[in-house]
Amino acid sequence: MGNHSAVTEFLILGFSEFPDLRLPLFSLFSLLYLMALLGNLLVICTICANRHLHNPMYFFLANLSILDISSVTVTVPKLLAILIKENITISFNECILQMYCSLICLAIEYTLLSAMAYDRYVAICNPLRYTIVMNKRVCALLGTVSWVTGLIEILPHTIIISQLSFCDSNVINHFFCEILALLELSCSDTSNIQNMTFVISVFTIFIPFLLTLTSYGFIISVILKIHSIEGKKKAFSTCSSHLMVIILLYGTIVGVYVLPKSRNSVTSNKLPTALYIIVLPLLNPLIYSLRSKELNVALKKAINRKSTF
Repeated sequence: MGNHSAVTEFLILGFSEFPDLRLPLFSLFSLLYLMALLGNLLVICTICANRHLHNPMYFFLANLSILDISSVTVTVPKLLAILIKENITISFNECILQMYCSLICLAIEYTLLSAMAYDRYVAICNPLRYTIVMNKRVCALLGTVSWVTGLIEILPHTIIISQLSFCDSNVINHFFCEILALLELSCSDTSNIQNMTFVISVFTIFIPFLLTLTSYGFIISVILKIHSIEGKKKAFSTCSSHLMVIILLYGTIVGVYVLPKSRNSVTSNKLPTALYIIVLPLLNPLIYSLRSKELNVALKKAINRKSTF
């Protein structure tokens, strides 16, 4: 592993390749951040305040909103400081903590979306037993497992990275302490870390993806057996929001980490990375509020109630 890092702080470049866009980017990311916070907070408050929304689907949605708030708060405030104050320094420990928190948010989201897929599977494939199968104990267990596994899976990886030597450069060519950008700076042998990253990816990404794919395989087979077009539309509408979120998340991750990269891969990944870190947490409440009639009605009532005061 080599000696402990000689670096005590890092310099985050952010979007320094666009100096003329510093203020426009600050305004854009500030607006997106506030909208993501307000949108997800509104969803959480609406679900908590309406008893008829106290069911498994909205329980998981509230968890997803909490996770989205955590995800944007980990990275965006520091990015805004970089853009407006040009405060590009971050301590070594803060950088490792930011990397850990951003990774666990992703890991938790994959598992949580897999749990939500199972919920939709039970609702469509076993509707008569839905309330029995998806009881409060099962929902609490699935929610707890999603959060705990995310916290545990990333911890060993983060500890090992924190022990790497960073002796050649401390300049991170990204807008936060992204794992690949950090590994590029290390003067230690990172081959074992890269192998470990692949193993962790299997548990955090591929296994939840396979479980989600399996759930939707059964869902699609049941929907295809429904004879009436109206029945098919109704069945599909119950999982369309969740399916859209899954496609956006996995599609963005594939674009950032799987597709062939240019030689300057970190720079080319900044905007796609900003998409899944900042934009997706904003889109999630919009997608669910627009596609879910119950949540849409509850949100309108909450907004109208506030406007009367």
